[in-house]
Parts: sequence; C-alpha cells; structure tokens
Amino acid sequence: MGDEAIDRPSLEAWFASSVPGAEPPLTFERISGGRSNLTYGVNDAGGHRWALRRPPLGKRLASAHDMAREHRIIAALQSTDVPVPPVAGLCEDDSVNGAPFYVMEFVDGPVLRSKAEAEAGFDDAERRAIGERVVDTLVAIHAIDPDQVGLGQLGRKQDYVARQLRRWHEQWEKSKTSELPMVDGVHRRLSERIPEQGPATIVHGDYRLDNMILSPHGEVAAVVDWELCTLGDPLADVGLLLVYWSEAGDEFTPLFEAPTTASGFPTRPEVRERYSSASGRDLSGIDFYVALAYWKLAIVLQGVYARYAAGQYGEAAEGYEEFAKIVKRLVEAADDAAGRLD
Repeated sequence: MGDEAIDRPSLEAWFASSVPGAEPPLTFERISGGRSNLTYGVNDAGGHRWALRRPPLGKRLASAHDMAREHRIIAALQSTDVPVPPVAGLCEDDSVNGAPFYVMEFVDGPVLRSKAEAEAGFDDAERRAIGERVVDTLVAIHAIDPDQVGLGQLGRKQDYVARQLRRWHEQWEKSKTSELPMVDGVHRRLSERIPEQGPATIVHGDYRLDNMILSPHGEVAAVVDWELCTLGDPLADVGLLLVYWSEAGDEFTPLFEAPTTASGFPTRPEVRERYSSASGRDLSGIDFYVALAYWKLAIVLQGVYARYAAGQYGEAAEGYEEFAKIVKRLVEAADDAAGRLD
C-alpha cells in the first residue's frame, strides 16, 4: 500500500499467529491525529478491527516511543474505572515490521479534534456533559493506586517536576532546529520555583479531549496516547489540560481550532473547580503547572516538527511548517505564565 511504516506480509503472518481470530488478508489505514507515534486501523477478512501503534520512521530519541511500556500501561488499566482500549498483542521483534508495535481492539467513536466536529456531533448540553466527563476521568486516573495495578515501578514517584524539567530540556537540545533562548530562561525560572509534591499518582502526560474516543452519546469510551505516562505530580496533568482547554475569544490556542471553543463546554475556572472539588486537591498554585505545560508542549511540538522535517512520518503533512511558529508562541505563553509566579 506504499506505506514505509507497514510491512504487510510480515504483519499478516504475525497477526495470524499472535492475535486470536485474525483472518488475513489485512488492510491498513493510517489514523490521523497522533503526531508522535503512528497509529493504523487494521481490518481483516472476517470483519474484525484493531488499532496498531508503532514509532515514527527513522532515528528515535532515547526513551521515546517505547511500545512495550505503553502496552504495559494500557494492560494494567484494563480492570480499573479508567476506560482504555482492550489490548490484543505486543511485538518487540524489530524484524517483523522494522520497529516494536502493539495492537489494541478498535474502539469506534468520535474523536473531537476541532470546534466544527464538536458542534456537528453534539449540542450545548451534551458538550457540557462531555467536558465534565473529561475532568471526572482525570480524577479517576489520579485516584488509582499505582502499586495495586502493577504500575508501582513505572517510574520514580518523587521529584516529578524536577525530572520533567531536566528531561524535556535535554529533549530540546536534541531536537531544536534553531536557537530560542526563552526556552532556557523559562527552564531556569521554573527550576527555581518547584512546588512541594504531594503523593504520587499515575500521570497521563498528554491529557486532553482529543486523546479520548467518545461513544455516540458522549461517554468516554477510551483514553488513548499513553506514551508520556509515568508516576508523579497529578497537578501537571491539570495544568496541561487547562492549557489545551481553549475558550472562544482566546488570543492564542495551542491546537489550531480547539473543540472546547464550541459553546456549551465548561470554562477553565469551572474545570479547575470541578477537579478540585472531586479530587480534594488544592489548585491555588496551578499557574506553575500551566507554565510548565506550555513549556513542555513547545518542546513536544518541536520534536514533531523536527521529525516531519526529517521525513520520519513519511510524506510531510500539509502545513507542518506552522509547528515552528506555534513552538515560539507556546514558549512565549510559558514565559508569561512564569512571570505570574514572581
């Protein structure tokens, strides 16, 4: 099918031997949305459907795109209150498809990536309910005891923010395509103001509405894209959710046309209040985590831009050059948020 990321004969043989019920021949279709790992919809001759996740093409940063780790997290969450896709298999043998990959059962449903999709699929009351469920699902993630689900050794539990600042600054140095001194300035300012961390929880790491598959009625059918998940400070997820939670009239939105700009969705203050009330956590210092989220998101998107520029996603997506402009705006937003801490 002309896709460098898919070795169809090898994958058909692997599915036949490793995935119960699979009936080759298979078809593979790239699913849009994810800008880090690649996701494909897989269909077989018997009408079964799966989703396959694999790393991008080419050289990968150390510790990034760990398929076995992402598979482990989703498998551990199967029996919890957090909705995730059922896992179907993991392959760590590069010879099968050029890189490790894992397979989930396909969860069918809308993914709201834009204002237009949110407006087309749901009315105001339904959109408000969806927004509330996004918050409630995050509370559920943070309520899980990592040790009880076998994820107690997923990562170090303490010093989460310090580790994030160190890790992402290193990633910036590896993926930057031009100098942007403000990245170093925000890193320094946040490093000097790290809040005291409470008990560690599971941290999704990229929690937002378009990393959810909904049911036709707006229920949360599955939370996806767990590649940045670790253990640490739950307020980091809240800060990032607030950064993504754009409202109508915002001067700058990290996502091109965020679904939450549609009418009906709760406001950012309502999101904060719902999370605080349901979790019992104090959000009075949330501005630090908002600044951290803007800064981290800038570096994540810089990595995406660098991979597109290097051809690691195959044919470059139209308009990918816009990522470079968004990176600069995100760093400026991080600097503004960090300024509110002084």
